[in-house]
Amino acid sequence: MDRTRFFVRVAALYALLGAYIGSHMAGAGGYELKTVHAHILVVGWLSLFSFGIFYKVFNIPKNSKLSLVHVWTSFIGSLGLTTGMWLYYVQPIEGMETFSMIFFIVGGSIMLLAFFTFALLVFTKGEWITED
Repeated sequence: MDRTRFFVRVAALYALLGAYIGSHMAGAGGYELKTVHAHILVVGWLSLFSFGIFYKVFNIPKNSKLSLVHVWTSFIGSLGLTTGMWLYYVQPIEGMETFSMIFFIVGGSIMLLAFFTFALLVFTKGEWITED
């Protein structure tokens, strides 16, 4: 798997979605989705794009199991967090409040695990992170 290409492509989709929601809010004059919009752009676009550039700049071995865990927890966590947040705030289906809250919490927890895995990756694969 090309980690950089994967992260940058997914980040581009988050950027499009975040820009669309921002445009819609500005045009409609309602800012009910501002929290969802901000998290889509920060967690989805900015974080995933940064992770993609990290893998491009620093030659972390492709066979690293830790980087594989990082890639998938980042993808699943960002999707779970942003989707769960949307479900929680918008409540598109009546009677799903508990499900929405659990989805939101689980997605956020997986994203937290992704950031923890990233920090662990940076400190355990430190020999690959250099200016040379």
